[in-house]
Amino acid sequence: MTVKRTVSAPAAQQPEQGFLPVPVLPPREVRDGFGFPARQRARRTPGLSLLVMDVTAALTAVPTLPHPLLAAPLLLAVLWLNARAALYRPAAVPAVLDELPAVCARIAVSWCAVAALVAALSPAHALSVLTLLAGCVLQAAASCAGRGVVHWRRRRDLVRSPAAALVVGPAATAQRVAAAFLRRPECGLRPVGVLADDMTGGAGLPVLSTDEEVRRAVVQNGVRAVLLVGPAGEHGPLVRELAEAGCALWEVDTHVPSYDRAGSPAYEEADRSADDLSTCPAAWPCAASERIAGFSCHRLDTGRPAVGPAKRILDVLVSGVLLLLAAPVLLACAVVLRVSEGPGVVFRQERVGKDGLPFTLLKFRSHRPADAHEAATRWSVSGERDMSRFCRFLRRSSLDELPQLWNVFRGDMSLVGPRPERPYFVATFSQAHPGYAARHRMPTGITGLAQIQGLRGDTSIEDRARFDNAYIDDWSLWQDVCILLRTAAALVRPTGS
Repeated sequence: MTVKRTVSAPAAQQPEQGFLPVPVLPPREVRDGFGFPARQRARRTPGLSLLVMDVTAALTAVPTLPHPLLAAPLLLAVLWLNARAALYRPAAVPAVLDELPAVCARIAVSWCAVAALVAALSPAHALSVLTLLAGCVLQAAASCAGRGVVHWRRRRDLVRSPAAALVVGPAATAQRVAAAFLRRPECGLRPVGVLADDMTGGAGLPVLSTDEEVRRAVVQNGVRAVLLVGPAGEHGPLVRELAEAGCALWEVDTHVPSYDRAGSPAYEEADRSADDLSTCPAAWPCAASERIAGFSCHRLDTGRPAVGPAKRILDVLVSGVLLLLAAPVLLACAVVLRVSEGPGVVFRQERVGKDGLPFTLLKFRSHRPADAHEAATRWSVSGERDMSRFCRFLRRSSLDELPQLWNVFRGDMSLVGPRPERPYFVATFSQAHPGYAARHRMPTGITGLAQIQGLRGDTSIEDRARFDNAYIDDWSLWQDVCILLRTAAALVRPTGS
């Protein structure tokens, strides 16, 4: 079957005849025919719940303030300080007592800053010492209580459904570490296999020696974590593939301190050569040490962007407001399309989103493909002669994209991010353009850095991937705001999609 096209798209590199669509995104190039499945949906992080609890705690202290408007700077100060201290990225096994000093200190600093602001602007309304203490104590108690509830629920979930893990390292050491984690179910990690260079180590978990055994273990157990207990050796590339498949990497320190003659602890140095570091993800940056099952563990940075809850909050607020404001426009477009084009006003199409997971994208229908295969594999319909005048207007003005605000509001995609594409083209472009699959580290968006650079429609896929990855690597909330403002300005110069 020959793929129909109406415009030339050399940058898209249309596949050869007979290439069929694939249902999922291949996350990387496979080696020797071996590859892991697409990324699994990550567990929901408690960051947003913790933020809500801090906001609620700040609002409980409003009655102690001389004016309700002072709640705004107080809230912003607390949230900013907590975010800077990574208090919305809790430990693997969270405990509110561990956070108590940091939470209370930042609340006290915020109240002191508000008190100084009031004293400088309106000395007659300066906060008394009693008011300051009452506000700090009330907010700290409410914040710690709310955070305690969030952490309790998370610890309960960890015990009920721990994440399956593979242990990588020498078989004997890996078996000991696996046994220790299995004895502590509250750590939230449940080893299901050992990936080792040797087959020794006695009874315990199964030792996986082939790529097929590892793949079967990943698929059957839903492996979400990898525990590195020593040099990765020949399994370094395999561990990297596991990380790219969405598994969290933890470096577990199994060294026991010995003592010299003077009684000072002398730790053994890690037995890892430069060759090991060049191929093993353990060479990647790691976060601060955490205690899990009694071991000192370091979470390794696998290159995923550190996107906090602020991006999701911005998406919900802006998309919600725009949906309300654009409701008359949405209704008018739907009515005109229904009268002029018949039923089927909203066009639904499968697209690939964050971590290669599919979702249903919504658009106003401006073109009716001949069949499902054409809808899935036809690259562009911009400038179609058989398109009605109103449909061409929708595409040139980008009004056909307005229903995607509902995709943003419900969490399928974001306002700003790489544009989502169909599985057929994701598979094709991922094979043809290095770095294209890496775009799916971030939620896809209605607009993005590539789009404001003019890379829309039938333009270079290589350039799009480069700009999209640059956006992800340099992500900040302010960058999202700038892209939204530039997109709004570009709407007065519509070029179509």
